[in-house]
Amino acid sequence: MTLNIFKSLPVRLVIGVAIGILAGLAANETIMNVVVTLKYILGQFINFCVPLIIIGFIAPSITKLGNNASRMLRVALVLAYVSSILAALMAVAAGFGIIPHLSIVSNPEGLRKLPKVIFALSIPQIMPVMSALVLSIVVGLTAVWTHAKFITNLLDEFQKMILIMVKKMVIPVLPFFIGLTFCALGYEGSITKQFPVFVKVIFIVMLGHYIWLTVLYLVGGAYSGKNPAEVIRHYGPAYLTAVGTMSSAATLAVAIDCAKKSNVLRNDMIDFGIPLFANIHLCGSVLTEVFFVMTVSQILYGVIPPAGTMILFCVLLGIFAIGAPGVPGGTVMASLGLITGVLGFDETGTALMLTIFALQDSFGTACNVTGDGALTLMLTGYADKHKIENQTLNIGL
Repeated sequence: MTLNIFKSLPVRLVIGVAIGILAGLAANETIMNVVVTLKYILGQFINFCVPLIIIGFIAPSITKLGNNASRMLRVALVLAYVSSILAALMAVAAGFGIIPHLSIVSNPEGLRKLPKVIFALSIPQIMPVMSALVLSIVVGLTAVWTHAKFITNLLDEFQKMILIMVKKMVIPVLPFFIGLTFCALGYEGSITKQFPVFVKVIFIVMLGHYIWLTVLYLVGGAYSGKNPAEVIRHYGPAYLTAVGTMSSAATLAVAIDCAKKSNVLRNDMIDFGIPLFANIHLCGSVLTEVFFVMTVSQILYGVIPPAGTMILFCVLLGIFAIGAPGVPGGTVMASLGLITGVLGFDETGTALMLTIFALQDSFGTACNVTGDGALTLMLTGYADKHKIENQTLNIGL
C-alpha cells in the first residue's frame, strides 16, 4: 500500500518540492553547480518535447473532427479570449477596490546568486512553440479540406508515438525537474527573503484565481450538463506540476493525463482542446498581470491608471495572451509593449513588474492549466449539443 502511494504523481511532486526546498536551504555553491546544471538539462529536454506534443495532439485531433474542425477552432478561440478578458476585468474591479488600501513594499535585494551552469547541454526545439501550434492547425485543416488520407494516417501514428513518449519519458522526469527548481529557489532566498511581499500580493491574486476557476467550472458544468467536479478533482497533479514548471507548455503532458482520467470529458475534445488551450488560454496570468500593473503603478507613481486606460489594456492584453507562448513569464514578456505604451511605465516600473510577476508566475500558470479543463468541458458540451461525432483514439496514458 505504501509503495502504491509513492507511485502516485501528486505524491512524487509534493516530495520533490519538499526535498528541493530543504536541499536548497542547506546547499553550498558546489552542490548548486550540479543542481543548476541538471535543472538546465532536464528543462532543455522538456522544452524540446513541447512542440512535438502540440503537433502530436492538435493536428491529428483536427483531422478527426473532419468538417467540424474550423468551427471547433473558432469556438475554442472565442472561449479562450472571453475567459481571459473577463478575468482581467475582474482583476481591474478588485484592483480599484483593494489596492488603495494596501501598503506594499517590494524589496528584491539580498538574494544569493545562482552559480552558472557547468555543462550547458543545449537541446534546441525543432521549432518555436507558436510555430508548432500554427503548423498543427494549418496541417490539420488542409488535410481535412483535401481529404489527405496518407497524412491523416501518418498523424494518427505520430500521435500514438507522442502518447508513449509522454508516458515513458516526460512524466517520469517532471518530479526531478520540479525538485531542482525549488532547490534553486531555496538557495537564492526567494522562499524566505521575499516572503512578506509574496504573502501580501500573491494571497489576493490567488484568491482571484480560485474565484475565476470556480466561475469557469460552474459555467462549464451548467452549459454541458455534466458534473464539473468530475473534471477538477483529477487536476491536482497538473496544478502542482504547473507550480513547479511555471509553464503551461511544460505541464502539457500531465494536464492531458489528468483530463483523460475524467469520465465526463470526451477524449477527442481533450486531444484537441488541452494542447490548444495550453497556448492560447492564459486567464490566470492575465488576471495576475492586470492586478500587478495596478499595484506597481500605485507603488511607483502614486496613482492607479484610469478606468478607461485599464479597460483598453485588458482588451488588448486578451489578444496578446492568445499569442503569448506558454512558457515561464510568456504573458508579461509578450505584453511589455502594452505596459510601456498604454500604461506609460518607465524602465523602473517595467523591472519591478517583471520581478513581482516572476514571484507568482507558478500560481498564475497553475490557474491557466486548471482552467483549460473547464474550457474543454465547454467544448465537450458544444460537441454533444451539435451532435459532432466522437472520434476517440484507442490508446491512453
